[in-house]
Amino acid sequence: MRVAIAGAGKVGRAIARELLSNGHEVLLIDREPAKAEPDVVPGARVLLGDTCEIAVLDEADLPTCQVLIAATGDDKVNLVVSLLAKTEYGVPRVVARVNHPKNEWMFDEAWGVDVAVSTPRMLSALVEEAVSVGDLVRLFSFRQGNANLVELTLPPSASVVGRRVVEVQFPIDTALVAIIRDTRVITPSPDDSLEAGDELLFVSSPEQEQALEDLLGD
Repeated sequence: MRVAIAGAGKVGRAIARELLSNGHEVLLIDREPAKAEPDVVPGARVLLGDTCEIAVLDEADLPTCQVLIAATGDDKVNLVVSLLAKTEYGVPRVVARVNHPKNEWMFDEAWGVDVAVSTPRMLSALVEEAVSVGDLVRLFSFRQGNANLVELTLPPSASVVGRRVVEVQFPIDTALVAIIRDTRVITPSPDDSLEAGDELLFVSSPEQEQALEDLLGD
């Protein structure tokens, strides 16, 4: 898979290293010469230029990319790059970094963003997840599919404790995708039983989150 990353700062370089280790082809783009040096990330191609300029994106050959990641520290730049990648070059998957929570509402399909990653939101969600039992915690939003990845730690008093997955009537547009029990990650089968303390991961539509929390909470 060919991936273009707008922004060769710490975040962009870390993403590039991870993608390269998984066998993907990576192009880093940055307008600052110090960040766009040829060996800034060994194995990655590097392009010096402003990602908001069409000429630079033409040189990057974006139509051959399956994914563009807008990873700069400037939300305005990330939005413009995302919009250009989707509307002008037809990049199938656009992932954008959200630096400031107040701007998160703009990072949607109208701006060409398929997946918005908000570091502040993810950190706060992880804090909530660590201390919450019986409360639904939203971990991640899938903009394109209008769905969220949510987590709930099953309290001992939940009515579903001891029941098999097949016996639980989950809300519509909701799928149980994993059970985390102690140090194990379990792919749910119909005959698996739910136990107190299980961390349950769901993909759910936003409209069904309250019904899911009512079903599984205290």
